[in-house]
Amino acid sequence: MTADALKPDPKILVKLGSIVVHIEEFLSSKGHPYDLDAIKSLLADEDLKAWLKEMDRMAFLPVKRK
Repeated sequence: MTADALKPDPKILVKLGSIVVHIEEFLSSKGHPYDLDAIKSLLADEDLKAWLKEMDRMAFLPVKRK
């Protein structure tokens, strides 16, 4: 995990970009269940989870509904 969550490691940026592309594909008329599997896999990534936790700690993420 990078020391500064506002300047994430390139691997975090690649994973975030991959999530966006898979979401766009999943929501498109040609979406496929494999896109959802890829999204779930990326969201389970430990580096990404640590980065999200830090971003949440700094209050830079939306608050999840309960």
